Amino acid sequence: MFRPKLPTMPQPTGLVTPPAVVESNPVTPTTPVPHPLPAAPASSRPAVQLTSGSTLALVGGGAAVVLVVGAVLVSMLLAVAVTAASVAVCAVVVRSVLKDH
Repeated sequence: MFRPKLPTMPQPTGLVTPPAVVESNPVTPTTPVPHPLPAAPASSRPAVQLTSGSTLALVGGGAAVVLVVGAVLVSMLLAVAVTAASVAVCAVVVRSVLKDH
């Protein structure tokens, strides 16, 4: 009763065609001729160079991003805490109202 019943594999019905025979062609190894690589064109743009001013700007921008993201996360946590406190106060009030009746 509690043992699972495994389905049996169905047997093929009707005409069964044998698998097709594939003739193999002999492979002759050849040595590939390497294509000459085109020369890389010279870049018209100068390479990015970090000066002390740009490094300070990047550090300052990164710090600002971290502070903004931290402020957003802390405000979301505070919103959740205030909501939980208000729900707890509402629960105490409803409990006291229902207890009197």
